[in-house]
Amino acid sequence: MLLTPFYDPEKSYEENFEQGPFGAFADGEVLPRVPLGKQYDFLGHKVNSPFGIAAGPLVNGKFVKAALDKGFDIVTYKTVRSTQYSCHPWPNVLSVKVDGDLTLEKAGGKLVAGRNYIEPLSITNSFGVPSPSPEFWQKDLSDVVKYAHEGQIVVGAFQGTKKDGQSVEDYINDYRVTAKLLKDTGVQVMEVNLSCPNEGTNNLLCYDTERSVKVVKAIKEIIDNIPLIIKIGYFKDKNVFADFVKKIGNIVQGISVINTIATEIVNENGKQALPGEGRLRSGVCGHAIKWAGLDMVKRLKKLHEEFGYSFTIIGVGGVMNAEDFQEYRNAGADIIMSATGAMWNPYLAKEIKSRSRL
Repeated sequence: MLLTPFYDPEKSYEENFEQGPFGAFADGEVLPRVPLGKQYDFLGHKVNSPFGIAAGPLVNGKFVKAALDKGFDIVTYKTVRSTQYSCHPWPNVLSVKVDGDLTLEKAGGKLVAGRNYIEPLSITNSFGVPSPSPEFWQKDLSDVVKYAHEGQIVVGAFQGTKKDGQSVEDYINDYRVTAKLLKDTGVQVMEVNLSCPNEGTNNLLCYDTERSVKVVKAIKEIIDNIPLIIKIGYFKDKNVFADFVKKIGNIVQGISVINTIATEIVNENGKQALPGEGRLRSGVCGHAIKWAGLDMVKRLKKLHEEFGYSFTIIGVGGVMNAEDFQEYRNAGADIIMSATGAMWNPYLAKEIKSRSRL
C-alpha cells in the first residue's frame, strides 16, 4: 500500500527539513499503544515490537516524533556528522524500474529512473549524508530521546567525515569526535554507518576489515557501555564476510544488514539522472534488494552461531509489508527495520503488529 510519503521526493532536502513531515505523519494522530502481550529485547532495552525505521528518512526530530506516534518502536535519527554538511542537489529520490530482484549482475548495468512511484516500489536515494550542525542536532536529538514512550527507543546514527589531505588517524578521530557529541545527547543506542555509498560506491568502509576494526575500537573507547550497531553493505565473497564478522563481531553489539546496492542510474534518454559529479552511480533500496538483505541475515545467523557471538542481528532492505517482516524474522533477524516501506506507508508498524507472528 503506497500512501503519501512522509518525506516528499518532489521537494528538496532543505524543504523537507523545514516543512515536513507530510501525509499521515503530519496529522498529529497518536495511535494507541496496545501491548502485544510481551516486550522484546533490543540491546538491553525493552521495546514493544522488534520493528522500526532505519537510518535515512527521519531527517530531524519532527519526523522522529511522528514515527513514534505512529507506533514505530525503534526509530533511527538520520545519520549525523561532527560538522554541518550540505546535501546533494535535488532530486535526491527517484523511482527505478527493476525487473524482479536487483541482482549483482543487474547492478553491473544501468537502471532507468523516473518519478512514477508504483508497487513493487524500488527507489534510488542520493543525499550525500547531509547533516545539520552539532549545535542543532544535539539539542534536537536530546529532545526526541526524551519524547520516546515506554517500550520505544531512539537510535542515534553517525559516521565520520572524509576531508582532503586527511590522514587515516584524523579520519578515525572524526568518528571519536562524533561519537562523543552523540553520547552527550543521552542516546541509549548508537549506529555507525560503515556502508555509505555516497562515500564511494565500490569502496565502502566495511569492505576494509582492518580499518573498520580500528574505527569501531576507537568508538567503543569513547562511548563506554552504550550498545553499538554497525551498518554494513552486501558482501559478495562469503569468506571475506566471514573474516569480517569474526574480527568485528565480538566488539560490537549489533550488525545491521544491508544498506543499499549501488548501480548506474540514468533517465529515459540514457543520460545521468542525478545531476552533479560523482552521482552517476547511486544506491538502490526497496523491494528489489530484499533478496540481498535476507541472504545476508541468513549468512550472519550462521556465523553468529559458528563463532558463538552474542551480537543482535538487524535485517534491513525491502520490508514493504507484514509478509516481508515475517520473512526476515524466519531468516534469523532479531530486529527488522524499514525505510522505503515506512516512508510510503505510515501505518506499516500498525499493520505488522496486527498481522505478524511476532
